[in-house]
Amino acid sequence: MNFEDHFSELAETYSKYRPQYPSALFEYLANNCKEHSLAWDCGTGNGQAAIELAKYFDKVLATDASRDQLKLAQQHSKITYRVETAEKVSLENSSTDLITVAVAVHWFDFEKFYSEVKRVLKPTGIIAVWAYHIFDISPEINSIIEKYYYKTLDGYWPERFQYLDKRYKTLPFPFKEIIPPKFEMTTEWNMNQVLGFLNSWSGTKNYSQKNDRHPLNEIWDDLKKAWGDEKIIRGVNWPLNIRVGKKV
Repeated sequence: MNFEDHFSELAETYSKYRPQYPSALFEYLANNCKEHSLAWDCGTGNGQAAIELAKYFDKVLATDASRDQLKLAQQHSKITYRVETAEKVSLENSSTDLITVAVAVHWFDFEKFYSEVKRVLKPTGIIAVWAYHIFDISPEINSIIEKYYYKTLDGYWPERFQYLDKRYKTLPFPFKEIIPPKFEMTTEWNMNQVLGFLNSWSGTKNYSQKNDRHPLNEIWDDLKKAWGDEKIIRGVNWPLNIRVGKKV
């Protein structure tokens, strides 16, 4: 089937400039699973979440519709990587203890994907989906990034980014919900690393393809002024927007 592939052309950039999900998130999810035989990381990308799941589960199936993404995936003896869509996975009925989707579920065919989730989850299994939005560095830098996201790239985001803008609150999620604690990603970056992250955005790619200039030129001077020396390291934080649930 066709899928909205906004990231294959940016696979290497995407892999290089993605922040790491907090280890505490995976510990929390594992603690909420009664069994730890099998986890399915759907839309795994470069395997970032799958590697963490391997610490807690005997086996991890990590799938992605993009072969280019999987070429960059981190290898592990417990992880099997497969090029498969979210809507049709090679797992047996009632076989899976945990299903995770990191920053990808908004691209899926919800009805077909959730049907697969209900088919492969064990009666005691859980599903967790999460995403993040604009990061927090400092008030001055934040305002520049927000201007870039909401104004410079206005009209260049895929339609389904509405779910990210609403922090997954409007995301269809037909499960009995479990309210998780708050988690956030943190890292320390210099200005060039921040620019690399912004360059990995699909909105940036779409703008560049449709115009004769790169959109980061629109904020370069302001960001450089606000940042100071490009080599200065600053803390970067992303609150995670998480939905966790069990079969109804």
